Amino acid sequence: MGVTEIDSLAGEQYCYLTTTGRKTGRAHTIEIWFATQPDGATLYMLAGGREQADWVKNIGADPAVRVRIKSREFHGLGRVVTDPAEAQLARSLVVKKYYGRDRVHTTGWEAESLPVAIDLKS
Repeated sequence: MGVTEIDSLAGEQYCYLTTTGRKTGRAHTIEIWFATQPDGATLYMLAGGREQADWVKNIGADPAVRVRIKSREFHGLGRVVTDPAEAQLARSLVVKKYYGRDRVHTTGWEAESLPVAIDLKS
């Protein structure tokens, strides 16, 4: 996977995240907003349901994931972002991409959602 490939797909509206169901063992795919840092191999997403979101629970049980953007599929490892600086980065990137703002509000979805990172494998 080349960084330029991720950069070329970064403007897409959605990605499709596939996790393995923690109870069923079956593939579970969701459509979700994402953002990435330029020249980075990490995708950031915000879970409105926080730790209760099925896809977050699935990542907790098995971090191996697949991400499809347009027709391109990537493999990676998902993780809940625990570092405060990285959490702020994740929120800022998503807010900038989808709301066109540099500032994250201190209340509401963008402030209260759980940041999740997908570190893509090369």
